[in-house]
Amino acid sequence: MYDPLNNFFFYKIFGERGDEVQLLGFINAVLGKTGNDKFVSVEILENSTFMADIIGGKSCSLDVRAQLPCGTMVNCEVQLRDKKNMDRRSLFYLSKEYVRRLKSGEDYLGLENVIAINILDYDFLETKNFHSCFRLREDTEHDIILTEALQVHFINMVKYRRQVKDKLSNPLCRWLTWFDKNSTLELLEEVVKMDTAIQTADSRMTYVIRDDEEMLAYERYMKADCDRTAELNFARDQGREEERKERDITIAKNALAEGSTPEYIQKITGLDLETIKGLTVTR
Repeated sequence: MYDPLNNFFFYKIFGERGDEVQLLGFINAVLGKTGNDKFVSVEILENSTFMADIIGGKSCSLDVRAQLPCGTMVNCEVQLRDKKNMDRRSLFYLSKEYVRRLKSGEDYLGLENVIAINILDYDFLETKNFHSCFRLREDTEHDIILTEALQVHFINMVKYRRQVKDKLSNPLCRWLTWFDKNSTLELLEEVVKMDTAIQTADSRMTYVIRDDEEMLAYERYMKADCDRTAELNFARDQGREEERKERDITIAKNALAEGSTPEYIQKITGLDLETIKGLTVTR
């Protein structure tokens, strides 16, 4: 059975044009929008290099980006493994999305609000609930919010499995039941019948699995992901510091050529910024 939270499937279900129904349903569920408060449309901003990267054997980033009618940007990401950097990683991409559309000379009022939704299949944060939302609040007067410009959601699947028992009246719980690889077939059939957006997502998942070209792309993605993980582990596990540094430099050059920032490369390699900025890259 394929996992809907696998990065490839999550992107194919929610991240391409034509996936608006299910993405909108999921966003409304996360934000607790019901009745007349629901968002009625969403524009998906596709990853234009996705298939090219897959064909080229690259393990590409598969976050889902979209814009709501009010202008708010939404970025959805799935992390299945704890890389010990989720807090800073989420803030990095949140900040990047926040400033992305402001052109030189434009007023800061032109910056759109940004919502980050992170679905994690590992235990993260010492919160009681499986769904946490963070905003910029005053330290002692928690009711005072500096701005609604930035909002970060964490959905903890580990806590969800421990806490929730048959709370299918909650739209978000229905979605997480469908996402959960441990859900029984009977439970999956029940949530699909209860929610038309989930039904659409389920049909899309079935289509992708049955399509030979899509599954070939999936296999390429998984191979690239495994290769990348193996390379990183090999580089970090070397006993000799010089060998590790040479491999980190190679990774850094590749990342620079793909447009990554020196600060991000520093996080994944451990190289100092001076070394990274001094590398010569052939594009």
